[in-house]
Amino acid sequence: MTDKLFFDTDCISSFLWVKEENLLFKLYPNRIILPKHVYDELSNPSIPHIKNKVTKLCLSGDISTKEILTNTEEFNLYYELAIAPPKGEKIIGKGEAAAIALAKTYNGIIASNNLRDISKYVKKYSLEHVATGNILVAALNKGYINETIGNQIWSNMIAKRRMLPTVTFTEYLKIIRYNKA
Repeated sequence: MTDKLFFDTDCISSFLWVKEENLLFKLYPNRIILPKHVYDELSNPSIPHIKNKVTKLCLSGDISTKEILTNTEEFNLYYELAIAPPKGEKIIGKGEAAAIALAKTYNGIIASNNLRDISKYVKKYSLEHVATGNILVAALNKGYINETIGNQIWSNMIAKRRMLPTVTFTEYLKIIRYNKA
């Protein structure tokens, strides 16, 4: 699989805040792209350690950025999602909108935890989607972590106010195993 992953702010932040971005690089080498809107959100001066980390990762080539240029297919979709939605539709966040627009245009995967805002568009545009939980399960399946380490990472993410679907990684694993049965 060579599909690029277009991350929104919350999903990439889950790993950056707890210093576990190395899992992303093991699972998705040379495939992680931050829309410029996401890069800008992560460059918030009130969280300089995240800004510095993202800058270093971009300079080292572990992460790349992608700008949405005007008069392009991705710009038109981004604009519709984040700026001027059709009547009856609500505006979604700029990071989520940029990730959706780029994933659709470039046949990539959207990496987002914000299911409430993106699920409609994932379905509408037949996008592949991963969230933090899916990424940790992939790391578990590849042997990069075990369940105990997964629970520690999950706990650390929650302590950094990341919104995850269950209290523990073990509970998440039970839910996804149940849904597969």
